[in-house]
Amino acid sequence: MTEEGHDATALSEGPHCTGCGSTSCPGCNRTLDPPRFCATCSRRLTVTVTPGGWRARCRDHGELASN
Repeated sequence: MTEEGHDATALSEGPHCTGCGSTSCPGCNRTLDPPRFCATCSRRLTVTVTPGGWRARCRDHGELASN
């Protein structure tokens, strides 16, 4: 859980593709790329990429980080 009380796994597990936000995606998300869309609500994520990793944040479902 994040400090806001949201489950961070909601960003990576759900009916929507984290690469394009579609529910009927053939799998466009590359394994090394950070997620761009929330898997739960398909909202565009705020993503910060650094040399050490990335952080993705959905305004409704919290934050997910690579490390």
